[in-house]
Amino acid sequence: MSVCVVLEPSLCFKTVQERALAGSARSGHTSSMTLKSAAFLALIGTILVTVLLVWDLIFSLMNVVRGLVPAVTLFSSLIYAFGALTVTVFFFVFHKAQR
Repeated sequence: MSVCVVLEPSLCFKTVQERALAGSARSGHTSSMTLKSAAFLALIGTILVTVLLVWDLIFSLMNVVRGLVPAVTLFSSLIYAFGALTVTVFFFVFHKAQR
């Protein structure tokens, strides 16, 4: 007795020809997610992360000026904020390049 007979016989495939790929199925599971909407979603996410990391950079800068933390913490915050800003610019340009 096979596992698919016990669980659900209609989900078992007998031949390679009966297996349907996502592109050849009648209802595509990714029909609403285009490349432009995926780029826009990634842009929104990276904007939120960039705002958070820039806020952390400003907070670290204020703490360095007050003398509460060493200046080395400012260097890592600057790298993170610059990296997030770079990815945000990339997704902005990528989103604008889509039709």
